[in-house]
Amino acid sequence: MAQLYLRDIPLLRPPGRADLLQILWCPYDHDPEYKPATALFWRSAGSVADVLATPPQPYEANHPGYVPEPCLLAPEEITEYPNSLDLSPEMRLAVGDWSRWQGAGVGVDSSYADDPAEFYDVHLADAPGWKVGGWPPWGRTDPLRRYCAVCDTRMVPLLTIASFEWDGDEGRGWAPHEDQDAAYSAHRAGRDPARPTAVEVGSTDNMQLYVCPISPEHPHTDLIQ
Repeated sequence: MAQLYLRDIPLLRPPGRADLLQILWCPYDHDPEYKPATALFWRSAGSVADVLATPPQPYEANHPGYVPEPCLLAPEEITEYPNSLDLSPEMRLAVGDWSRWQGAGVGVDSSYADDPAEFYDVHLADAPGWKVGGWPPWGRTDPLRRYCAVCDTRMVPLLTIASFEWDGDEGRGWAPHEDQDAAYSAHRAGRDPARPTAVEVGSTDNMQLYVCPISPEHPHTDLIQ
């Protein structure tokens, strides 16, 4: 599903001398939550010998969106803010105050006057798409905290496996610099730039993998949003 190197993504925090994370999933829906099962493998990149030119394909899959298209990752560090559902009541009132946005002089479109918090959630909070770390993209549910089954520590997001890199016209501002032209183009040929992996989770949702910040070797968990 993904192969991440510490040299590209320093915030991975691997165990021991590991500097490579390989994330696999089974392209079948597994009970009880009817979704692909995932597995994490922390390795040393130096121990990886011959790399297959053509990855083996699964014998079959429950859904074509469970078999990703081969892609080369180009990690980009960005700044995002927590979803409004993760804000304190005071901050939630602040981002919903139209006069504050006007006073800040950020040029917010007047169409957001009735719901300034929507501008915050669409353009500033929880960046869409595949990402390591970051803030969870709540929406299907209210914030649902995950706790380590071993030490009961609150878990943190490791990876978001997304159906789309951006969603809809409003979300196109999150498109990577190299995809901006394609994102705003009225016509395009070939693969959808918003879906380079062709992965589809649930009803075009996201699967978030969570790990224990105390020990990445503790069992991980996941959540579909």
